[in-house]
Amino acid sequence: MSEPVIAQKAPIPVEVEAGKTYFWCACGRSQKQPFCDGSHAGTDITPVKYTADADKKAFFCACKHSGKAPLCDGTHSRL
Repeated sequence: MSEPVIAQKAPIPVEVEAGKTYFWCACGRSQKQPFCDGSHAGTDITPVKYTADADKKAFFCACKHSGKAPLCDGTHSRL
C-alpha cells in the first residue's frame, strides 16, 4: 500500500458551496491542494468525494492522515 505525502502540516481552508461535490487529494501529490489533479495515478490511493452540506468554510486535511478525511481533525499536530 502506498503512503500519502504530507502536503503541509496545517489544514487548508476553502469556501465550499452547498450541494457542490469536491474530490479531496488523499495522496498528497496534487499540485492543486487540497483537491485532486490526477497525480495519484500509479498509486493505490484514490481521491475522496466530498459534497458540501452548506455554504461554509471547510478545513481540508493537508497532512493526509486525518481520521475524519477529507476534513482536518488535528492529526497534523502529532506528526
